[in-house]
Amino acid sequence: MKQNVIVIGDKADPEFEKVIGKGLDEFNELKAGLSDRRPLSVIVRDPDSDEILGGAVGRTSLGLAFLDLFYLPDTLRGSGLGTQVLKAFEDEARERGCGSAVLYTISFQAPGFYEKNGWIRFGEVSSGREGISRIFMSKKL
Repeated sequence: MKQNVIVIGDKADPEFEKVIGKGLDEFNELKAGLSDRRPLSVIVRDPDSDEILGGAVGRTSLGLAFLDLFYLPDTLRGSGLGTQVLKAFEDEARERGCGSAVLYTISFQAPGFYEKNGWIRFGEVSSGREGISRIFMSKKL
C-alpha cells in the first residue's frame, strides 16, 4: 500500500480549501444535523472610486460568528466607521442565528477598540516576542 504524501505550503490554494470546507460541512451535518457555515463580510468602499478600503471578514457556523480579519486604513480610524463595521458584522451574525462571536487580535492592534464595543477577553497567548501576544475575545450577541 502506498503511503500518503504530506505537502507543506505557503500559498493559498482554493481547491484545497474547497476540499477541506466540503469535508467539514459533511462532517458537521452528520454530527450536528446541519451544515450552515457561511462567509460573512462587511466591505467599506470609497464613494467615488468604489475601491475597497477595508472592512471585516469572517464566517458563521453552528450558532457562532468568527471575526477573522478587520482592517481600516489610518485615515478612516477614529471616525466611528470601525464601530459601524463591527456593529454591521454583529447584526448580520445575529440575523443568522448566532448567539456569540469570537475573534483574536494582537496586543498592539485593537484590543481596546473591541473592549469599548462590549467584547470580553478570555485568553492571551504570548508570541515569545517581548510585549506581543494574541488576545482572544468573545461577545454575547
